[in-house]
Amino acid sequence: MTGRLAIIPARGGSKRLPRKNILPFLGRPMLAHTIEQALASECFDRVVVSTEDDEIAGVARCAGAGTHARSAALASDTATVVEVCLEVLAEEERRGRVYEVFGCLYATAPLRRAADIAAVVELIDDAHSFALAATTYAVAPHQALRVMGDGTLSPMWPELVNLRVSELEPLVVDNGSTYVARVAEFRRQRSFYGPRLRGYIMPRERSIDIDEQTDYELACWYANRESHRK
Repeated sequence: MTGRLAIIPARGGSKRLPRKNILPFLGRPMLAHTIEQALASECFDRVVVSTEDDEIAGVARCAGAGTHARSAALASDTATVVEVCLEVLAEEERRGRVYEVFGCLYATAPLRRAADIAAVVELIDDAHSFALAATTYAVAPHQALRVMGDGTLSPMWPELVNLRVSELEPLVVDNGSTYVARVAEFRRQRSFYGPRLRGYIMPRERSIDIDEQTDYELACWYANRESHRK
């Protein structure tokens, strides 16, 4: 089998926002929204949630996804998503399921839509092996300041700090939701930031990556606003 695989990392031991992957969101566990949109995008032959947590695995199966029992070595907060994806891809191959392209979709981006996922997938072609969803900055990124050891502030990029935004090329940032890559190139680079990376720009209101309580509250506000408009 050669096709596309969606991997949704969903560890159970998040610290800043406990159990964030299955917090209630619009009446369902947060994870269910990403599974639903991955399936609705019709981009993938299989959608798999990687977790070490039995409750999360149960939510995943109820929402229509397959599950991957993450190894103990990758169940800690020091494990990287790259390592998790490589483990899932290897396990899938051992089971006879080989993929040319895969997507890594974060469960903590529940406002991302199926059309957003499809738009990132479509950026992969013969000349481009890596793509991700990005968004614009709320404030000027070139004016970033470092906090020094003595508490003073120092420009991160002194040569840029006094420039107007109009004097710079447009700057965007990975929004922490959607990554797509060719499997062979991903294994070579061991990164989602491979050469000739392409980006699909999502609006900031759909680009909230939930790591803390304030992120969660803001995402809930946007979701409720959107539901009231329908």
